[in-house]
Amino acid sequence: MSLLADLRARSNNSCEFCASNTDLSIYEVPPISTGGVDGSVLVCSTCKGQIEDPEITDANHWRCLNDSMWSEFRAVQAVAWRMLSRLKKEGWPQDLLDMMYLEDEVLRWAQATGEGLDESEKVIHRDVNGTILQAGDSVVLVKDLKVKGSSMVAKQGTAVRRISLDPDNAEYIEGKVGPTQIVIITKYVKKL
Repeated sequence: MSLLADLRARSNNSCEFCASNTDLSIYEVPPISTGGVDGSVLVCSTCKGQIEDPEITDANHWRCLNDSMWSEFRAVQAVAWRMLSRLKKEGWPQDLLDMMYLEDEVLRWAQATGEGLDESEKVIHRDVNGTILQAGDSVVLVKDLKVKGSSMVAKQGTAVRRISLDPDNAEYIEGKVGPTQIVIITKYVKKL
């Protein structure tokens, strides 16, 4: 079965948030680690647009989270927590957040994007040119880097795909150079 078919079967062919059954697509929940059924949700175009663009978020549309936040699927729980956190200043989402229980692993996943934090609290990763980096981005090294603990040198121009971000330090990202997972300082990379 394809991913789309698996998600349609899991969600009874409807949006996993608002239950709409029109214009459905796959949304991989960032930061993308596994993708697949466990890392994705089936969403309508309205929900997907609002998840991806906080500027167009309509709080009343998300009253559907009153039901969908209780989903047994971790990806749905993580996105529900993020949307409730984004909207908590409305009042009613904070009540739902107070009732919501997430396992520690799911809560860390939900919090990984910084949703719900004030701008002053967010850790923002920027490349050498000041461009904001996000988990899953691809970057290229702008200088040769010695890899600590090995004799390897990561050469300038090497592409590092699907980076992950250090949640505590804006200067560190992780990625694979060849078969080796390394920590890279953001001032030595440029976003592709």
